[in-house]
Amino acid sequence: MTLSHGMHPYHLVDMSPWPLTGSISAMMLTTGLVKWFHQFNMDLLMLGLLTTVLTMIQWWRDVTRESTYQGLHTKIVVNGMRWGMILFIVSEVLFFFSFFWAFFHSSLSPTAEIGMSWPPKGIDPFNPFQIPLLNTIILLSSGATVTWAHHAIMEGNHKQSMQSLLITVILGLYFSALQALEYVEAPFTIADSVFGATFFVATGFHGLHVIIGTSFLMICLFRLYKCHFSPGHHFGFEAAAWYWHFVDVVWLFLYIFIYWWGG
Repeated sequence: MTLSHGMHPYHLVDMSPWPLTGSISAMMLTTGLVKWFHQFNMDLLMLGLLTTVLTMIQWWRDVTRESTYQGLHTKIVVNGMRWGMILFIVSEVLFFFSFFWAFFHSSLSPTAEIGMSWPPKGIDPFNPFQIPLLNTIILLSSGATVTWAHHAIMEGNHKQSMQSLLITVILGLYFSALQALEYVEAPFTIADSVFGATFFVATGFHGLHVIIGTSFLMICLFRLYKCHFSPGHHFGFEAAAWYWHFVDVVWLFLYIFIYWWGG
């Protein structure tokens, strides 16, 4: 077992500026959003977005170098990262649970303010058998292709893993494009009663998670192209695959309850 920083198998990271630049960038991003909402000025928002992206690129570069070239990610370190990713996904489950709680609180017992009916009077919901159904097929297919990529990596089949992961990324981008089109053509807005608020907050945050997951998989695709993954050392991809499966499951709940049953 490779030991780092003394006689123990744990990886103690070197001094890094990225936590500081990341926190400053996040503050600029959120403050820039407020400025955009109130003053219609996107300067600070774009600066925060730029510094956030630059921090992500350089932080991921350092982690890739530590794991792939320096051998600092021992079995114990990887096990710790596995538990970290599991707990992160659990926190994301609770995050979306709050949105479903808000949705069912209003839909199961509609108040007089929204006409004692669900959807509220005046709301024309989406047809669940059009774009929402197509997006469901796309995400389920992407879950199958990312699993195919995982098995190909474990079998050492570089060509199949590249092909299947590329298909997954394309499906993720296609899903995001269709959801953007759906938002543009939506017959209601986030300001249209509690239905509009819960619909756009829940599906919007899911869409953000799809974009994050697609970015995660694109980084893995680049690393796979550079031969960073081996059958016994590919946790970076595993974490991305877990996250993508989580995104798939959340969408199934969104489709069944918000698009189909709730609409």
